[in-house]
Parts: sequence; C-alpha cells; structure tokens
Amino acid sequence: MTIRLYKAYTPGTRNRSVLGFEEIVKSNPQKNLTFYLHNKQGRNNRGVITSRYRGGGHKRLYRQIDFRRNKKNISGKVLTIEYDPNRNANICLIQYEDGEKKYILHPRGIKIGDMIISNNEAPILVGNALPLTNMPLGTAIHNIEITPRKGGQLVRTAGTVAKLIAKEGKLATLRLPSGEVRLVSQNCLATIGQIGNIDANNQTIGKAGSKRWLGKRPRVRGVVMNPIDHPHGGGEGRAPIGRKKPLTPWGRTALGEKTRKNKKYSNSLILRRRKNG
Repeated sequence: MTIRLYKAYTPGTRNRSVLGFEEIVKSNPQKNLTFYLHNKQGRNNRGVITSRYRGGGHKRLYRQIDFRRNKKNISGKVLTIEYDPNRNANICLIQYEDGEKKYILHPRGIKIGDMIISNNEAPILVGNALPLTNMPLGTAIHNIEITPRKGGQLVRTAGTVAKLIAKEGKLATLRLPSGEVRLVSQNCLATIGQIGNIDANNQTIGKAGSKRWLGKRPRVRGVVMNPIDHPHGGGEGRAPIGRKKPLTPWGRTALGEKTRKNKKYSNSLILRRRKNG
C-alpha cells in the first residue's frame, strides 16, 4: 500500500501523509457481522477515569473478526478488502462454499477472488490456516494462537510477521516481531503470510485534530502541573523534574521500570526476551 503526501495548503497539511486505499473496495460492512461497541472513554464501571487522555473520536461499528479460523475443510472466496476503523490492518470478507460469510485479517498479497482454507493438511499458501506441527521451518505466519482453539492472539497488527524457527517435542519455537523468541504448542493454529497494510506506521498524522478523531485527547506533561497534581510539578519557570527518577502521578517509578510479574506463568516459555524488555 502506498503513502499519499499532501502539499502545504494549510498548517495541518504541511508534512502530512495518509495511506493510499488502492486495495480497498468501497462498500458498506456486512450488517450481521457488525455491532455498536460502547465507547468507555477510559472510565471503569463506576464512571471513574482509570485510563487518562481518552474520549471523543468518531463513532465506529465493530467488525467481528474470525480469529479462530475454525471453519475447517471448507474453502472460502475473498469477496472484498475493507477498511476497519478499529485496527490499523485491513480486513477481508470471506464467503465460504456453504454460503456463510466471515471477516479475517487481510494477509499481504491476497486479492479479491482468491481462495483460502483452514485445514490440518492445508497447502502452504498465503491466507491458509493450519497447525504449527504441519508447517515447514522458516514459514512466515501471523494470527497465532497461544492456547489451542482459543483464537489468534499474537501478531495481529498491520505489517507484522512471525517466523517458525524450530520444532521439538510438543512445542514449536517462534521468533515474534518484537524480537522475542517464544515456545508455543504445535497444536496451535496460525495463518500463513504477513499481514497487509505494511506502511501503516509510516504515515504522519500532521495535526492534533486527526488524533482527536481517533479518540485520543491531549496529553499533559507532569512538569507543567502544580505540585498537588503531579510529583514533577511546581517550581518557577521551566523547572526540571527535581527528583532522582521520573515518577508516575501516583508516585511509582516511570520511564524504564519493568512491570512484568516475576512469577508470570509464561516465563518458562520465553527463551529470549524482546529487545526493549
């Protein structure tokens, strides 16, 4: 997918870029696969803000994505490639031979009219889903299950791809996009190929209003607050943080403090931590 640049007609279009939509078909989403998702705006069940700087944004319909790929032994045809406002990857509408329609994440290289299938013995072609045990080493994959039959949880964002690098016993070794090397059960399903829309991270927002459309409110630095509001606040003029370490608004160490639990259940499955971990 290409990146479309703007000329500087206004301050907001200076240095601004957006994704080209050549692959996407202009169509309304499949009605029975969409529902309205309430925007919680960072509030919990008591209405208290627990995630700051969220709210507003354009209304969205949520598209139900088939992460499980449990429609076995029935081939499906790609009807459309659509934009999804809830993720940076595009989605495909698949119509199976029995007439049922489902959305899946759009694998790079899949075009309208192509056929896909989910099967234990499926051919190693882009868009097909099969267990890791039946894949050759070096296969590029996405939408990977952590627990068999639970649905894909790893490698689901635009342009990402993992690699199957080893198989031993009941476990397979994967290299994830973060650089982490991890063990996963060979019974877990994964989809062949890389997720499309690979230029999603290369666009430049250009103006604050575009962030507001996405439901993100302005962030305020702690050093410009009052002492009552933040540990970094107070002082005359442009004062520094004034502490040995940066802190969160609630006094806990910020910026580099590791927050992963020491006894996390998956520690034994991670052979090499991600690059910034």
